[in-house]
Amino acid sequence: MTSDKTEQVLSKVPQVTLGFWVLKILATTLGETGGDALSMSLNLGYLLSTGIFAVIFAIAVVTQILTKKFHPVIYWVTIIATTTVGTTLADFCDRSLGIGYTGGSALLLGLLLASLYLWKKTLGTVAVETVSTPKAEFFYWITIMCSQTLGTALGDWTSDSAGLGYLESAAIFGGLLAILALAYWKTSISRTMLFWGGFILTRPLGAVVGDFLDKPHDHGGLALSRFTATAVLLAIMAGIMMAVPQRAAAKSH
Repeated sequence: MTSDKTEQVLSKVPQVTLGFWVLKILATTLGETGGDALSMSLNLGYLLSTGIFAVIFAIAVVTQILTKKFHPVIYWVTIIATTTVGTTLADFCDRSLGIGYTGGSALLLGLLLASLYLWKKTLGTVAVETVSTPKAEFFYWITIMCSQTLGTALGDWTSDSAGLGYLESAAIFGGLLAILALAYWKTSISRTMLFWGGFILTRPLGAVVGDFLDKPHDHGGLALSRFTATAVLLAIMAGIMMAVPQRAAAKSH
């Protein structure tokens, strides 16, 4: 009975495969275009947009926690919710509060580390395959939201404050992800640490790619419609999910 119950709960977390990372990057890119669509294209502002996405995020997380087994649509909707609220929240902190990208990144990094510390201290591990209780899922999603928000600030910092531009920033974050992938295959570095490192870095990669798609030409972007880009990214995600079924993560032995 214990084994069956553990498997049922663990099945709510997807296996970390190449398909997982592709979907994660697409989701984070979608989060940037979708978040900007509300805050900028519809002129709702960062605070109101954050409030709207925060409500969606809360509903998605509660649904994810209450569902009895892993459901790809619910899981990835929740991921998208974290990245959209992360986009507008980071923009609100960086721009509306006036603390800047550097200050915002430092603040959000502190929140992320605090979330991981409390998770580790409370449950003894931050390994995603051990997410087997509502409390663990709560820490999991709070940590993810912090990482998504931090990633937005980091992406903006490199492309704007550091003046590297969108494509150069994308190359940097893509290169760092490649280094982590190499470390996964060639070293014995903690898989949990590599996972969270990769999870954090996919967000600024998606942020700068999203900005490249929808920012005006004079800012180095393609000036595509944010709504069109968001719809296309969502359709690609749906296509991948149908073509490559998501499987539940299994607890490592």
